[in-house]
Parts: sequence; structure tokens; C-alpha cells
Amino acid sequence: MGQQETADVDEVFRVETHGIDPIPDDERHGSAKDLFWLWFGSNLTFTYVINGALAVAFGLSFWQATAVVVLSALSFFAISAAGLSGIRTGTATLVISRAAFGVRGNWPAGVLNWVVSIGYTIVNTVVGTLALELLLAETGLVGGTPARALALAVTLALTFAVTLWGHATVQFAERWAAYVLAAGFGALLVFVLPGADTSAPTAAAGLSGWSLAFVVMLAGPFSYLPMPADYTRYLPRTTSLKSITWSGALGGIVSSVALGIAGVAAATQTDMTDAVAGAEGLLPGWFQPLFLFLVLGGSVTNSIITLYSSSLNLQVLGIPWSRARALAISAAVTAVGSLAALFLTDFTTSLLSFLSLLIIVFAPWGGVFLADMLLRRCRYDAEALHAGEAGAYWYRAGYHPAGMVALLSGLVFAALTCDSELWTGPLVAPLGGADLTLLGSVVSGLVYWALARRRVPAYAPAA
Repeated sequence: MGQQETADVDEVFRVETHGIDPIPDDERHGSAKDLFWLWFGSNLTFTYVINGALAVAFGLSFWQATAVVVLSALSFFAISAAGLSGIRTGTATLVISRAAFGVRGNWPAGVLNWVVSIGYTIVNTVVGTLALELLLAETGLVGGTPARALALAVTLALTFAVTLWGHATVQFAERWAAYVLAAGFGALLVFVLPGADTSAPTAAAGLSGWSLAFVVMLAGPFSYLPMPADYTRYLPRTTSLKSITWSGALGGIVSSVALGIAGVAAATQTDMTDAVAGAEGLLPGWFQPLFLFLVLGGSVTNSIITLYSSSLNLQVLGIPWSRARALAISAAVTAVGSLAALFLTDFTTSLLSFLSLLIIVFAPWGGVFLADMLLRRCRYDAEALHAGEAGAYWYRAGYHPAGMVALLSGLVFAALTCDSELWTGPLVAPLGGADLTLLGSVVSGLVYWALARRRVPAYAPAA
């Protein structure tokens, strides 16, 4: 197939025809550097500013919170490396995870991942809506409930339009948005960082403060675990692990660290309970409208990739529709959830609760998926991933016992050690208030390795 035919399949501003079906070799295109712009642009989101501010709210000093921001960002190396599975198979991450859980066993994890990814899209949609609402109120054009409703409609429309077109348009939008957002958020850092209070806090944060800060900061990177292959499946098979790992990781690290530190610096100077209004108050008057546009833009770029992946997720769950039609379901649920978050609940409390509970799902799932990928050395039978009962990944009645047991083990551990607004595990108090939810990934990964290390290679023919 020639280059012109390839462009027709995955072309900017043209609705993508592929979903979770494997991308043929003659339709592969692009390079690893595309991943830098994808992860860089999608992580230029105000959510990281909020997360950095929360680390200070948990009692950490400027330098302690900065250390948490930097260390947490290193997890992008694992996220980006997981994209090799997409290059090897040409399909989405949640199809590839059938190898770890079985075709049927993958379904419950797929549902949970879809719910959480939609939740994260709602978080970003609400942040963008609040910024645009504030901008509308300051202009005096419209205020109150009408302003909030209009702001929500605009934010959802921007997100849905790009996502509907698909893979090529998503990458195009993320790259060009990154140019503008990077300049704007760079200016934000210049304005906020010099006034940061770098002195030590009057009281030590303690184990509880440190663990909660890591949970919140890692929630962003961990939320991407079901997505890397979604954006590498079009890359040529010759693309190397080293190139995709470094390109994607650097993109995510640079943007998340810069914005996380901005949030840390802002929180040492002002009340960040309302993070958008708090940060805006630290900026010169002429920059404040531009800042609100930055918050809106960053929220949209992050929502785009999560919403795009959620449409592929629905196909994995068996929705017999095209990717574009399945997207309508995710968009509708996002709209309803955003309405509830904006009009029915306190947003700050909801955000903290959501980010805390996020790791209960993603950490154990990610532990099993990454352990399986390492055991197989990222070699899968691509046809068997789509073969159902006739394929090698059917295991026992569609379930992989090792994967299911490992996932359940990690979920139980994470639930027992979670400390959030909605749920506090019974082991939190005996542990001195520490939130060890993150270790659910280690528990599930080790359990899977112990149960499957001698059997997994039999189900992993060379690519």
C-alpha cells in the first residue's frame, strides 16, 4: 500500500477508520519523536499544579514536595516502555492485557479501567470549565449558572471534536497545543517560582503526609497504564524500545515536573483550596486572562487522550460499534459526570477522593500487566489476542487464573492500606497513617511472577 493510501487511513481532520483491529504493517507510519509531543502536550495540564499544591497541604516543605514531584515523574519511563507492546501487536493496550488476564478475565479489569479513565476525563473537564467560567465572569458577558453551563459546553465540544477525528488528529492537536501551552506555563513558572517559601514547615509531615503526596502525584502517570499501546500501534515494527521509552518519558517528565513545581511554589504563598483562583492571584493582571486560557487548553489536551482511549476500551468490552460511535458513549458519560461534579458536589473534596481511590485500581492492574509484559519480553501472538475461544489466551473458560489471583491480591492489599476521603483501609491506623496503596502494584506483580513465571513463555510465540 502506498503513502497516499496510508494517509487516507490515518489522516489529520479525517475520521479514523481503525479501532482495536491490528494496524497492518503497510499502514504503519510516524516515529518515536511523535510520542514526545503526545506526552508532553497531554501533560501540560493544570491538574499537576493542583497535585503539587496538595503535596504542600499534606505538610511537606517546598523541597520535600519538589522531590515527590520529580521522583513520581520518573514513572513515565515505565509508562512509555509499555508502548512497545503496541508496536509488536498493532493493537490497543486493553486488548494486549488479555494475555495477562484471559479474554473474559480481561473484561472486569476493562470495565474498571474505563470507569477510572472517564473519571479522570471528568476531572480535567471540570478544571477547564471552572477556568473558562471565571474568564466569562471577569469579562462581564455572562455569569452565574449560565456561565458555568456555557463553559462546560465549550470544553466538551473542543475535546469531543478532536477525539472524534482520531489518532492522527489527536497527535497533531497535542503537538501544536504543546507549543502554545509550553510558552504560557513557562511564563507561569517564572511568575510563581521566585516568591516560593523554601523554608522548612513548622511541623514534620510524617509518614502519612509523604505517602499521600506520592499517591496524588503518581495518580496521573498511573492513569496512563491502559493507554501506551493506543498511541504506538501505528509506529513501524522497526521502532526501538529505547527510542520510544526516552521520547515518551521525557515528554511526560518535563511537563509534569514543571507544572508540579509551579503548584508547590504557589501553595507556599497562598491558599490553593480553589487552585485556579489561588494561582491567578499570584499573577500580574495582564496575564490572568491568558492564564485561564492555559488552564482550559491543558485540560482539553489531557481529556483528549483519555477520551480517545476510552472509546477503544469500549470496543474491547464488546461494544459492536466503530471507534467513532463508541466514543459517543464515553462523551455522554463524561458530560453527565461533569454536570454532577460542577453542580452537585464540592469539587476539591471530590478531586482528592478520586485521585486517592484511583491507585486502588490502576496500581494492581498495572503490576500484573507490566509483570506479564516482562515475562514475555513483550512477545505476543497478535492473532490470538483477537481469536477469542480459539486463541492461546482463552486459558480456562476465558480466564487466566494467575492473572486473576494476582489482580485480586493487589486490589485487596491496596484497599486495606488506602487512606482517602471515601475509604480508609483498616491497616492505615496500625501503619501510623501511611497510605501504601501504591504497593498494590508490587504485590500483584510479584504474585503474578510467582504463579506464571514457568507457564507464560508457552503462550508467547516470537513476534
